[in-house]
Amino acid sequence: MRWIVLASTLALAMIIGVLFMFSPEMESQDAPQKLRIAMIMAGLRNDHSWNETHYDAIQKAENILNLEVAYYENIPTDSTAQEIMEQAIQNGAKIVIANSFGFGETELAVARNHPETKFLHATGLQAATNLSTFFGRIYQLRYLSGIVAGLKTKTNEIGYVAGFNISEVNRGINAFALGVRKVNPKAKIYISWSGSWTDESMAADATRALLAKYDIDVLTTHLDALSPYEIADERNIWIIGYNRDNSRRFPDHFLTAPVWQWENFYIPKIREIMQDKFEGKSYWLGLESGIMNLSELTKNVEDSIRQVVEDERVRLSQGKFDVFYGPIVDNQGNVRVGEGESMTDDAMLNSFNWYVEGVVDGINP
Repeated sequence: MRWIVLASTLALAMIIGVLFMFSPEMESQDAPQKLRIAMIMAGLRNDHSWNETHYDAIQKAENILNLEVAYYENIPTDSTAQEIMEQAIQNGAKIVIANSFGFGETELAVARNHPETKFLHATGLQAATNLSTFFGRIYQLRYLSGIVAGLKTKTNEIGYVAGFNISEVNRGINAFALGVRKVNPKAKIYISWSGSWTDESMAADATRALLAKYDIDVLTTHLDALSPYEIADERNIWIIGYNRDNSRRFPDHFLTAPVWQWENFYIPKIREIMQDKFEGKSYWLGLESGIMNLSELTKNVEDSIRQVVEDERVRLSQGKFDVFYGPIVDNQGNVRVGEGESMTDDAMLNSFNWYVEGVVDGINP
């Protein structure tokens, strides 16, 4: 009888022990803590453009790296952004990511106040000990898409709707134009400025003004808005997109797009932070990084055009050639880059206040 009681006691103790081992309190103590990240976005996560490329990339990183991500959408680049960043840090964010150029000064100021927090700034120019900026040499793919436009146009009048007259945008316009005119020296590229990255109405107005003035038959943009594509689609104008492949939305007129694959930056950089290997620096990455690509050429692009694009892609990827190798003449007839010379990164990043031959700048909001 005594053995039965003892055995029963031992069995009960074992059951209690097992229950204790798997109690919620113990499980929460043993489970690895998720790294908290704040993503500050200039637009909406489902904009089918710039912001969605960042959202998709962070979603992939979240699944791989055990992250807890808070998304702050449609944040203006004013004092509101600073309040949001401070709030996110108070809520436990160890990494703050801002995905628009306009957040630069704010993020730098917040980074100085929170040296223990790491910051990443897309398209930014100013790094700090705990802040890295990052961008890709998307101008290389703008150049390739320009080749498509130059071979596709029949009117030799190509439209370019852009947000702001800054070096980043002008660099893309010039690269696109160099691609166009490499294969079609008669073509011209006409710019229309919307004055906003995201406002659909302003983008639509800029597009209509451009189409009213010129016989545009190929249109591209440097915007997050999709209204220019919608207008082009309605008017049977060829579309070269940006940021994301929207060929399924506009199957009849979409040609290709320079697109972002940010997960190939976010995953390794966040992992470096987790491993305490973070370096505050500026990253300007090329095709080899995998953070950007030219979307698959659609059925609307002839095989002869595909071959020209592929040949130029090979030249770029081999490093034997870059877009801003001379000679380059501006649209006023001045030699800007001499034969055998190339633009420096500093000049490309900070001093593009001019346009190459063939670019016409004239329509403002």
